[in-house]
Amino acid sequence: MTMQKRFVLKAGIAAAALAITGAVCAQQKTVTFANQDMLVPLRLVMESGEIEKETGYKINWRMFSGGGDVIRAMASGDVQMGELGSSPLTAAASQGQDIKLFWVSADIASAEALVARDGSGVTSFKSMEGKRIGVPFVSTAHYQLIAALGKEGVDARKVNIMNMRPPEIAAAWERGDIDGTFVWDPVLAKVKQKGKVLATSGSIAQMGFPTFEGIVVTSKFAQENPEFMVAFVKALNRASSQVRDNLAKWTPESNEVKAIAKWCKADPKDVPAAMSLYKFPSAEDQLTAQWLGGGAAKAMSNTATFLKSQGRIQEVKPDYSAFVTDAYVKKALGK
Repeated sequence: MTMQKRFVLKAGIAAAALAITGAVCAQQKTVTFANQDMLVPLRLVMESGEIEKETGYKINWRMFSGGGDVIRAMASGDVQMGELGSSPLTAAASQGQDIKLFWVSADIASAEALVARDGSGVTSFKSMEGKRIGVPFVSTAHYQLIAALGKEGVDARKVNIMNMRPPEIAAAWERGDIDGTFVWDPVLAKVKQKGKVLATSGSIAQMGFPTFEGIVVTSKFAQENPEFMVAFVKALNRASSQVRDNLAKWTPESNEVKAIAKWCKADPKDVPAAMSLYKFPSAEDQLTAQWLGGGAAKAMSNTATFLKSQGRIQEVKPDYSAFVTDAYVKKALGK
């Protein structure tokens, strides 16, 4: 073979190799996930990279400051998956976004709380009249705050309720600009140092207003990527089990705690205690009447009634079960 022929052959092989490489890259699927700063088992999945390794997908983890920002990003088409509290989830569903709740990442239980700043004069719901209370609007905390005020006979219009994202709440608290807040960790741990807890999401749930954190997906992405969805659910279930089984033994020096703190921008020393305030349902729990089996849709319906009363949505859907699916949990469990 002449040198010229060898050169042509090598060039052809190189071109073929480049074409194959390009095809593989083009075939790699990408999903953008909108995460927040809640202290939940998902952070371990994010840290491990296990879903990417198992499925070959590239996941772009994008952090958002609140649920309202997440639902806007999903509505724009820039984001295919995300985590939301039950209130912004309900707002998105009520507005007709084609999304599905497929995993309840946390029963909020006592992980969100109403805290009065020391020296503010706020000692009860009634004493909040005329006071400045910071809360992220359309959040689960906002929903429970308004619901509890009503239950306690307080006109919410007489309370100066201020729309603030968690980082803004932390800054305003330090300056003394607000008298109280209803918020979650990691900010909750900070405000507790100079404040008193008046109520928790758990105590308000007992009044009849439960809340939860969930993971949602656009219907289009879920339908086109069922194997990825099942892999995602399996990873979530493993992480939730890991937290339930080991949280009591973890310390601020544990690798798992450090990973969770990193993704949530939290102080590792606050993480174990803060996470102990949540309850993390297993895959089997997800399928019960409390969650994907009916309870989540019912909670969304009640939340929608509140959102409409606040002028946040125009209508309450007759049934929210269309925005909830247990299909991927069932497949993950082999059912």
